[in-house]
Amino acid sequence: MRRFNTAGTCRPNEHYMVDITERLEVIRTLIANGDYFCINRGRQYGKTTTLEAVSNVLSDEFCIFSISFEALSDSCYADEERLYASIAYLMAECFEWTPLKSLDDEVRNRIASFVDEHDEKCTEKELSKFISHICNENSKPLVLLVDEVDQAGNYPSFLKLLALLRKMYLKRNTIPAFQSVILSGVYDIKNLKLKMRPEEQHQYNSPWNIAVPFDLDMSLSAGGIACMLAEYKADHNLSFDEKDVAQLIRDYTSGYPFLVSRICQIIDAEELPWDKEGVQKAVNEIVMERNTLFDNMIKKLDEYPELKDILKRILFNGVREAYNPDEKYIQIAAMFNYICSNEGQISVACRIMETRLYNYFLAEQRSTNTFLEAQAKKDDFIHDGIINMPHLLERFCAHVNETFDMDKDHKFLEENGRQIFLTYLRPIINGIGNYYIEAQTRNNDRMDIVIDYLGIRYVIELKIWRGNAYNERGEEQLTRYLEYFDLQTGYLLSFCFNKNKKSGLLPSVELNGRTLIEAVV
Repeated sequence: MRRFNTAGTCRPNEHYMVDITERLEVIRTLIANGDYFCINRGRQYGKTTTLEAVSNVLSDEFCIFSISFEALSDSCYADEERLYASIAYLMAECFEWTPLKSLDDEVRNRIASFVDEHDEKCTEKELSKFISHICNENSKPLVLLVDEVDQAGNYPSFLKLLALLRKMYLKRNTIPAFQSVILSGVYDIKNLKLKMRPEEQHQYNSPWNIAVPFDLDMSLSAGGIACMLAEYKADHNLSFDEKDVAQLIRDYTSGYPFLVSRICQIIDAEELPWDKEGVQKAVNEIVMERNTLFDNMIKKLDEYPELKDILKRILFNGVREAYNPDEKYIQIAAMFNYICSNEGQISVACRIMETRLYNYFLAEQRSTNTFLEAQAKKDDFIHDGIINMPHLLERFCAHVNETFDMDKDHKFLEENGRQIFLTYLRPIINGIGNYYIEAQTRNNDRMDIVIDYLGIRYVIELKIWRGNAYNERGEEQLTRYLEYFDLQTGYLLSFCFNKNKKSGLLPSVELNGRTLIEAVV
């Protein structure tokens, strides 16, 4: 029986996976055109799975040597001659245990003999001549796939190897060379160079400027996820709407392959329902768990404080930050698929990552009075699995008024009020409920929080009071939002700095068939 997989390569006969036929056809076209290119995506984004599928599906048309730098020891990079010998050895490994399709016997023997003769070292001239001979003698075009190139990123010998392949590429009209070379890893070659030689004058001197762009979207679509779930449903004789579930999963993950598979894996293993409640429970677990994806994301925030500061401003203050690909920390975060460009603005890549970042930033507030009070009063706000939201909002308003001077702390509260409320909310729903911020409404004045708690959804609009006309527009927007979620009641929390304001809960408002409950700080 197949299963969902989040560790290592996914294989169609062993694992449930999205059909990547269209992706393979794009790659086949690039190879047929003789292009050299890089597949650079974040960790656990399907790179290795894609390379293995290329090797299997295209093996009748091309002779594909699929090697990985992951297993090479540091000694193999000591100098270029040792690395050159290692490349030949890795190519020979491709047919050591299983036949390599489209590789002629004579060429197989030549490779084996070359490795025997160059066990430890091989000059540039010897390797280039060897590659030219096997490319010329084999009946099918030879393709080199190199996975985990990040492992070689700190070694000058690797750049020498790239320079050799580049030189052969430029002369291939007269001297045989690989039909195509594909490098796969998180970092692109420009940034590998940047890692090795951080001085400004060397940052963009890449030996791999022959590579064509590889801009293919490798995220998983809702349609692709639905087809995968349909296969699972048939295998297990289940009944659920795979299209609705797929769209929910896509909404939370933006198609990040690891997160998609992890949600499905949790639902399957824990026998959760394949519906909104099951997806939400799986998301709750993912947001709380430790995994390499989140560990690396937090590590990058520590390494690049500018990135951390920008993300905090985006998430809590609703500021719009331009996506500038020339900034190093933007390059790094985008390469790891933590952020993306949304109409020219920086956006966190998916809703699950956003929530994890909110939790990370809010964890810095655990020792504050706001967090500790909410933690102590948690049981006052929840009865029979239902959050008493009016009471929560009323108590939060009282807490702010008791803790801050609204006149003296005006500017601080205007900039940090939303972070303070989320700090208050976090210990109340922590471990059971989940929340996310609707990105379309996140700006300097307004933010909509959607809370899922034990299958019940609550929508709270946080806003800065800008007068009655603005408030009425906000109420209209909230009713439309409630209609979208098919909810009867919505909540508004306004930060108002008028001296004559009335603080606390206001009388509820009936508008467009919905009930709006508002609290004012």
